[in-house]
Amino acid sequence: MSSQKAIQQAARRLALKPTTSLTTSRFASPVASLLQVRYNATAPTPAGARPMKHDDNMEILVRQRLNRPVAPHLTIYKPQVTWILSGMNRFTGVMLSGSLYLFGMAYLAAPVLGWSITSAGMAAGFAKWPLIAQIGAKMLAAFPFTFHSFNGLRHLMWDTGSQLTNQQVINTGWTVVGLTAVSTLGLALFI
Repeated sequence: MSSQKAIQQAARRLALKPTTSLTTSRFASPVASLLQVRYNATAPTPAGARPMKHDDNMEILVRQRLNRPVAPHLTIYKPQVTWILSGMNRFTGVMLSGSLYLFGMAYLAAPVLGWSITSAGMAAGFAKWPLIAQIGAKMLAAFPFTFHSFNGLRHLMWDTGSQLTNQQVINTGWTVVGLTAVSTLGLALFI
């Protein structure tokens, strides 16, 4: 008999009170929705607390996002030869293609601007430079070419499915670094 009275009283309460989103939620238990239990009714309210509006919530969220770091960046990782060489491969590719485009545009604009971009003119101008400047310019031109070439061969080797374990990737990376250093110095000093 007492269980029937409890159900009748709960049904009367439901009929008299408007339902809240908390109790009619599809995740609320059936007993809670029948008895209109408010889960946070007994929770202490801090002094000065007020109901939050959607705009207030968004402001807080935006301020929190401004204080967060941009995705974990390179500073949290230990430098490894694999990711350094990956970045260098992209950088040298941009250097090579950018210098090709710049030279091409200069070559096309040379007659209009009165420049002499002939092989003989460039060789004569280059011969007037001091020896250190000549070697530096040769190294600046040779490094991206040799590095990108050797690293490209390394990537072609990976395309065949070989040298793909972590230790082999590290070893081939250091091989590319060594070959680049030797060939850059060779091209700069002897050619």
